[in-house]
Amino acid sequence: METGELLKRVRKIEIKIKGLSRNIFSGEYHSAFKGRGMSFSEVRAYQFGDDIRNIDWNVTARTGEPHVKIYEEERELTVMLLVDASRSALFGAVGQFKSEIIAEICALLAFSAISNNDKVGLALFTDRVELYIPPNKGSRHILRIIRELIHFQPSGRRTDLGRALEFFCHVIKKRSICFVIGDFFVEGYEDALRVAARSHDVIGVRVTDRREEILPDVGLLRAEDAETGAKLWLDTGNPHFRASYAARYIGSSRYFRTTFLKTGADVVDLKTDESYVQALLQFFQKRSGR
Repeated sequence: METGELLKRVRKIEIKIKGLSRNIFSGEYHSAFKGRGMSFSEVRAYQFGDDIRNIDWNVTARTGEPHVKIYEEERELTVMLLVDASRSALFGAVGQFKSEIIAEICALLAFSAISNNDKVGLALFTDRVELYIPPNKGSRHILRIIRELIHFQPSGRRTDLGRALEFFCHVIKKRSICFVIGDFFVEGYEDALRVAARSHDVIGVRVTDRREEILPDVGLLRAEDAETGAKLWLDTGNPHFRASYAARYIGSSRYFRTTFLKTGADVVDLKTDESYVQALLQFFQKRSGR
């Protein structure tokens, strides 16, 4: 991609997503993800309705007037975007490509985070961790993340989510919010996810296309496996083959939801032709109500 075209795409995403974040998501994000706790802020004179458990007896005794301690939320959090960059994301028969949706979701989460003074980091993975950007703040940092999401060319083709989760736990020691984003056509990551969810707040965001759910009957079809590169003929006119194809999708969907929920992590399931804005907004509101 030429530099000029890349900058235009980054700018387009920035304009679209920054407005969404500022006008819709910042407050919802703040409510959904709490700070690490409460820290002492100041002492002030007691007012009717104050909790008597917060009375500062030392100041009260010294001044002869009741005073209470005021606490505020320790807000700053670390948000990690753990993104599947394997070649299966370069697909989209309905709506946008999965990779385009994923880039916009990451941008939305990143802008919402920095508007709440949180740090954001990025890790792109395939069957290895391809790129790591440590958590930081600021608009320039977020624009770099967006640029990598739409321009980075990975070396690997397959997916190893377990290895990516292990890397995440190794580099991020302090409790953080981790969004794992991809299509999750992979299994075998349950142990790594359990370890990550024990120390961090983990959310799986699954982005799939409807053509991956149901294969249409179009006769013989020449296809290439995006992750292995294998080319083969598919007989889409065979009802048994289509049923097997659908069953495989259902199996991966079930594994994703069951594994994440069993380990205490959250899930968001999206389609490329649906509004990710509405789905994420509902997710934030649901978390806020807990």
